Amino acid sequence: MKQRRLGKNGPMVSAIGLGRGSQPVQFDTPLEQEFNATIHRAIDLGINLFDSSDAYWGTRHEVLLGRAIKGHRDQALVATKFGNIELPDGKKAPNAKPEYAVQCCEASLKRLDVDVIDVFYLHRVDPNTPIEDTVGAMGRLVEQGKVRYVGVCEVAPDTLRRAHATYPLSVVQTEYSLWFRDCEREILPLCRELGIAYVGYAPLGRGLLTGRIRHLDDLAPNDRRRRHPRFKTENLVRNVELVAQLDAMAQARGISNAQLAIAWLLAQGEEVIPIPGTNQVTNLEQNVAAVDIVLGADEIRRLSEIFAPGAGAGERYQPTALQGVWL
Repeated sequence: MKQRRLGKNGPMVSAIGLGRGSQPVQFDTPLEQEFNATIHRAIDLGINLFDSSDAYWGTRHEVLLGRAIKGHRDQALVATKFGNIELPDGKKAPNAKPEYAVQCCEASLKRLDVDVIDVFYLHRVDPNTPIEDTVGAMGRLVEQGKVRYVGVCEVAPDTLRRAHATYPLSVVQTEYSLWFRDCEREILPLCRELGIAYVGYAPLGRGLLTGRIRHLDDLAPNDRRRRHPRFKTENLVRNVELVAQLDAMAQARGISNAQLAIAWLLAQGEEVIPIPGTNQVTNLEQNVAAVDIVLGADEIRRLSEIFAPGAGAGERYQPTALQGVWL
């Protein structure tokens, strides 16, 4: 497995990590067995960066990940997040108060059943809490030996500069794929300037780029992606037209859409680390193979032209959820 450095002074990590799969997993079910098999196969393949959050599956993902890496802790770099809470009415809200950061760190350590969290992210910036206060508290957790490295998610350039000036950040995490390239304007260049790694979640456009989703009926009735604007019927028509061109290029190359999309991301710079999410070994193995695919300059340019910023239809989140990003 090829490796990349997680920030200027961070550890070496696998060139791609493993994110949360889209299908929720319940404890002690066949799905947990499949989840465990995927984690173990990832380790076998050289993946060492595993991404979680206390917001995933109602904290259940952290527990499942902790169970799965038992006996493999020295091969797993565990990243988790805090600060993206669910309100009683089901809506999301940020909480980045310093005391809450400490509380969440302690809770995540217990759920993951580890002595230290390798990467501790602020999941969403809190407009009511100065970023200096939050990151300062996260830095103290490093000094106390409870966290190794600090990161932030979905952050605006000015906030990122202030955060990094408070305590050196190792990584920023934001959505990044052929379909969503907004980070290329300011955040990604700033990460390069500051020596911060860039972890891109949803590198397959939440499945859109795989070519398997062509109609809304391709998503299960309870699939949360049905609420995402990019999958609304009127937007999906346009997005499928774009993906058809990705299909053609992948077929000409003899590789899958997913592999081509991930290879394009890896070609954007050594600081970029995609974390495609899956709970299935077959998908994992296909994604990992993208690490060894080298695209030519013409292929990279052609893909960048097809999926030029703004080419895709629909926002990535509903309007209420978008209020909590790029702060």
